[in-house]
Amino acid sequence: MAKTTETVDKGAEARNAPGADAPVPVLERAPLRGEISRRGFFGVLGAAWATFTAAVVGGTLTMGRFMFPNVLYEPPQEFKAGFPDEFVVDNVDTRYKASHGVWIIRESTGFYVLSTVCTHLGCTPNWLASDEKFKCPCHGSGFVKTGINVEGPAPRPLERYKVTFAEDGQLLIDKNTKFQEEKGQWTMEGAYLPYNG
Repeated sequence: MAKTTETVDKGAEARNAPGADAPVPVLERAPLRGEISRRGFFGVLGAAWATFTAAVVGGTLTMGRFMFPNVLYEPPQEFKAGFPDEFVVDNVDTRYKASHGVWIIRESTGFYVLSTVCTHLGCTPNWLASDEKFKCPCHGSGFVKTGINVEGPAPRPLERYKVTFAEDGQLLIDKNTKFQEEKGQWTMEGAYLPYNG
C-alpha cells in the first residue's frame, strides 16, 4: 500500500512541476448582479442621449409654436352683395346663407339683412317659402319674414346687420354692426335701407 501512495504522490508532483506540458485552465469571472459590459454601457448611454435630445427638440418646437399668433380665417365681415335690382321684391334671398351667414330681404320700400343664427342655441334655421317663415331644425323655433320669433324656444327675434349702399351702388353689408329688435335698434340708421327702384 505504501508503494501506491508514493506513486500517486509522485504523479501529482510531476503534474505540478514548473516545466510540465499540461494546459492550465483559464478561469472566467461570472458577472455580478447588475453589472454591465462596456458595450452595454455605451448602448444605454446612447439611448439616454437620444431621449434627452428628443425631449429638448420637442420642448423647443412647442415653445416656438407660441411665437406665432393663432389666426382664424373667416369670410370678410363687410362685403358687397350686388345691385338692388338683382333682388326680387317680397322675397328672401338665400344666396349668401352659406358663404356669409345672412339672408337679404327686399320689400317694396327697401332692404334689411337678417342673421342666419337662431337666437335660441345658435343653429341655422331654414327659409320655408311655402310657410313664409324661418324654421330652426334643432328645437323648432320659428321666425316670420321680418325676423320676429313666433314659435318655439327662441327668446328673441333674429338679429339684423347693417346695410348701406357702396360707392358703386351695390348693397354693402357690414356684419360688424348688429341691430336687436328687443333693444329698439331696428329703427336705427343702417338696420333698414330705404329703396324705391
